Amino acid sequence: MSLSRRSFIESATLAALARQAVAQEKDPKTGMPMRTLGKTGAKVSLLGFGAGSRWLAYKDMEKGHEALDKALKAGVNYIDSAAQYGDGQSEQWIGQYLKTHKKDFFLVTKIGGNRTYDDTMRIIERSLKNLGVSQVDLMHIHALGNEDDLAKIEAPNGQMKAMLKAKEQKMTRFLGVTCHQNPQVLKTLLEHHDLDSTQMALNIAKIGNTAPSNRVGQGMTGASGFEAVAMPVALKKKMGLTAMKVFGQEKLLGKTTPEMLLRYSMTLPVAVAVAGMPMLEHLDYNIRVAKSFQPLSRKEMDELPGSVTAQMRASIDHFFADHIDC
Repeated sequence: MSLSRRSFIESATLAALARQAVAQEKDPKTGMPMRTLGKTGAKVSLLGFGAGSRWLAYKDMEKGHEALDKALKAGVNYIDSAAQYGDGQSEQWIGQYLKTHKKDFFLVTKIGGNRTYDDTMRIIERSLKNLGVSQVDLMHIHALGNEDDLAKIEAPNGQMKAMLKAKEQKMTRFLGVTCHQNPQVLKTLLEHHDLDSTQMALNIAKIGNTAPSNRVGQGMTGASGFEAVAMPVALKKKMGLTAMKVFGQEKLLGKTTPEMLLRYSMTLPVAVAVAGMPMLEHLDYNIRVAKSFQPLSRKEMDELPGSVTAQMRASIDHFFADHIDC
């Protein structure tokens, strides 16, 4: 088979998988678009509730609970926390909420640490205690970094071994990994392991194009980004795919409207676009965008990244190279 013929078939296959990934139906009670989180089979809301620093910006737990409750009643059912968010505070807030409310949402947390087996198991146990549950729906390896980080995760007594153990012991239904730094390293990990889900930085800046994350294959440089490098692997493996950093940590606000930033990420073959919403007005706005979502045209998807200069893209890349949303 010629290279061009193979490329055509691969492109057609990816296009079909992408169409399948974005198939959605509206929840009859709330009107929230719902998509399937890849091979997990879980039905999740197009808009995800980011329970990181933007949620903790409410300062007061009761105000944070008001925002969470408002999101859930509007049909948002993907709640995205992490052990590192406020050093456990985000998980504790969710745990307190669950003391007086039924868990009727898809609960996600992320596990960082020093990537060793023992430390990972310690963090997992703390997370479950903070959340007040014996099992979460999805547990992600938090913020995959460079090649050295990957080596620690995959070491014989590394984090991957602990995550697999957690799934075996039913501490989590599904496993995944998140990355906002290096699409090539994420691609490698996704190829090595049969995970259920992955979350990556997907926005109009198409980040992942500058050093140290600009390598595609051996020695090649130039355009890469999570869309071009890591996303195709996730689609081929029918993994649940979620978008984060849709606003580029607010750095992309002003390049276009918040609606267009959201719609760009939602038009990609993702199940969920996760956003931090530090004000109720932001929550209301994003819910309206999700419920009225219409995919962008091919022309709009091609033109929007052009509004981000190479200098700005490099600046965002370097910012995320060592950024952890705590």
